[in-house]
Amino acid sequence: MKPRHMLMGVALAGAAALVLFGDKAPSDTVAEAVERKPARAPAAGVPPAAKGGNAATGEASILRLVPREELIGDVGEGSFKSKDGVFGGQNWNPPPPPPTAAELKPPPPPPPTAPPLPFQFLGKAAADGQWEVYLARGEQTFVVKKGMQIDATYRVDAIAPPTLTMTYLPMNQVQQLNIGVIE
Repeated sequence: MKPRHMLMGVALAGAAALVLFGDKAPSDTVAEAVERKPARAPAAGVPPAAKGGNAATGEASILRLVPREELIGDVGEGSFKSKDGVFGGQNWNPPPPPPTAAELKPPPPPPPTAPPLPFQFLGKAAADGQWEVYLARGEQTFVVKKGMQIDATYRVDAIAPPTLTMTYLPMNQVQQLNIGVIE
């Protein structure tokens, strides 16, 4: 055992002895109020009320708080609210180049896209060597095969589980619907 371990053990034993055998009697004495000396004489030319006391009675008074802006000023040099915080900073990076005319004009709007497919997949079946897919849109149910058109808006291009490929005819955009794997 090292000497510091022995010293810590002796200190622990001493603390335990004080806990066990120390004075546990409560103190019945009451602390008396301390008489305070009157404040120093106010400086010449300053009224007693401004120094925080009443010269006639020797009493202290509480003054109103002074707004921070009055004490340290508004945001700016020497203020805690400056743009660099309490401690000023130095930026050694070169300033960014001015934007070019191409960067200032807004980007062109994105090209129009087809709306998401409004169909919900209900099921599929292989009939006569050809796939049939059962779709729902709202209250309507559709049984579709390859090459069919739905409301002159969608055309079924291919049925190859796990996907059904359709073309949105007004924009001629191809979309796919997940119909699950072959069971």
